[in-house]
Amino acid sequence: MDNQEINNGRRRFLTLATCGAGGVAALGVVTPFVASFFPSEKAKAAGAAIEVDVSKIEAGQLMTAEWQGKPIWIINRTERQLSDLKTLDSQLADPYSEAEQQPEYAKNATRSIKPNIMVAIGICTHLGCSPTYRPDIAPADLGADWKGGFFCPCHGSKFDIAGRVYKGVPAPTNLVVPPYKYLSDTAILVGGD
Repeated sequence: MDNQEINNGRRRFLTLATCGAGGVAALGVVTPFVASFFPSEKAKAAGAAIEVDVSKIEAGQLMTAEWQGKPIWIINRTERQLSDLKTLDSQLADPYSEAEQQPEYAKNATRSIKPNIMVAIGICTHLGCSPTYRPDIAPADLGADWKGGFFCPCHGSKFDIAGRVYKGVPAPTNLVVPPYKYLSDTAILVGGD
């Protein structure tokens, strides 16, 4: 009976050690599973607002930034481009962005907070191509009435220098104006308004 005598202290130690090792293993399995419910740092950064310095954009120049994986166009429009906007209303499908959901500050002729600075997502509203910036006046391929703007080479959609779509083109709506606000006279925060 001495050989088969039960050592209760050793049994208790082995039981606790086994339970402890099982608990650590279970925690090791559960931790990555729970962590997968939270967005990664890369995903957080993709949706974060971006700050853009507009002080170095010369008159008539386009600058491209990236926000949420999309190109953001920022243009410092010239006085001539701004005056030409007033002459185009009859040629445009929605000159004041009334038929679509746009920020309130985009529901005017310049579609912007400050008249000279335009901010828009650089993706055609037809099938998602990226239009080209065509600031030239009356080029042979776009016609004598062209006052500058954007031309989508995929299917021929045309937008004026404020991103407003012309009538009779495949694109159904104006270029999208993202939410943005001015942090100062020279800095814009795209992604927050």
